[in-house]
Amino acid sequence: MNYSTLKKSVALSFVSLMTVGLVNAQDMSSDSTMMSSGTSTAKVFGGRGQYKTFSIGINGGVTSPTLATGGSNDYNHKEISYGYGVSLRSQLAHSFGLQLDFHGGRVKGNTADANGDVIPNAASYQTDFYSGTLSGIVNVATIDFIRRKNAVNFFVTAGAGLIFYQPSGITPSGAPFDYANYTDPTDGSTSTNHYAKELVIPVGAGVKFRLSDAVALNLGYTQNFIDGDNFDGLHTGYPTKDHYSYGYAGLEFTLGSKSKPNLDWVNPVAMMYDELYDAALRQEVEALKGRVTNVENAVTDLKKDSDGDGVSDQFDKCPNTPAGSVVDGSGCVIVFPTPEPAAATGAAYSNIQFEFDSSVLRTSSYPILDATSADLRSTGKTVEIDGYASSEGTAAYNMSLSKDRANSVKTYLVNSGVSASNLKVKGYGETNPIADNSTEEGRVLNRRVSFKQM
Repeated sequence: MNYSTLKKSVALSFVSLMTVGLVNAQDMSSDSTMMSSGTSTAKVFGGRGQYKTFSIGINGGVTSPTLATGGSNDYNHKEISYGYGVSLRSQLAHSFGLQLDFHGGRVKGNTADANGDVIPNAASYQTDFYSGTLSGIVNVATIDFIRRKNAVNFFVTAGAGLIFYQPSGITPSGAPFDYANYTDPTDGSTSTNHYAKELVIPVGAGVKFRLSDAVALNLGYTQNFIDGDNFDGLHTGYPTKDHYSYGYAGLEFTLGSKSKPNLDWVNPVAMMYDELYDAALRQEVEALKGRVTNVENAVTDLKKDSDGDGVSDQFDKCPNTPAGSVVDGSGCVIVFPTPEPAAATGAAYSNIQFEFDSSVLRTSSYPILDATSADLRSTGKTVEIDGYASSEGTAAYNMSLSKDRANSVKTYLVNSGVSASNLKVKGYGETNPIADNSTEEGRVLNRRVSFKQM
């Protein structure tokens, strides 16, 4: 590729990008409401769409064959030369972006004597180059820790790409060389504008100053490591590779609507603080608290059971039922198909009834249990206490519940003076029902404990 043609192409591309970006910015700035207010509604977790994230830049500076971090060179005397570039950047987050760079320029070096004076007509080189690289840029620090909008960002960069170069000069033996005039050893063909090509790794750091929300001044330094030993035209044969550095200053232009903030300058910590203490947000939180309180009050009302029959007042069709009454799902007393004289007379060995899903003794069962205890203590009989359950739930659960009911009866009798050795406990679960489990009246009768004399 012709070098002058390349420079013209890069310049034309840059002008085109500038034109497209400015037109795009003009179109996007039609949001007159936000522009007139001068404020931003951007949120920390609102996504990249609320920010300006794309920018283009131009830069220029000086090149050197030496690096700030040190390293060997094939020529002992450096010369400062020039470099230039354009960049395209996409800011992906508050602290990270991707940047495509196109650079061109010249790197020079020569040989000096022991006093550091350049030796005329001695070994020297100059290399014209251009490169394209893709780098990640990380904003690592700022001096505006509590400001809503940063003014200075410190950044580091690293990436990879390709470099095309043409070294020319004089070898240590005094012979001139020019890589632009290249002869292919395979077929003998020649080229008068040949470029060598290598992988290049740019690593750098810099500082960015915000001139406005759309314009920034960049000052940076990049060390470029080349995967080859011909960049200076001299292949030494040692296991070393060439390198050069580039110090630059440049302007960066961020494109997009004027109503949107520049993501590169946003301070997310300060924004988050603003969000947490935003008046509108606090009003929303207070309103939410009120709605939660209303829900809690509604739940409390829903759970309220004034007569203690297990049915909340909102669904209780028969309020103020007597304590201990057996009621249905609407809170009304269940009329049993047969009377329950045992509870009233305290007849020994009558069935003991239980509430749904409960093994707790009802106070109405105490007369029966007291009469049963008296008879067992006076006669010394041995009885089997059999527990049962209705058919709701699984068979395994009902078996466990029936055993718990039988043990509750045994505990009462033992506490009243009956010998535990005269009491045997068995659970039968939902088997052997004495009433129809398809009706509530029948299920109530099946939730029981009965006695069997042995």
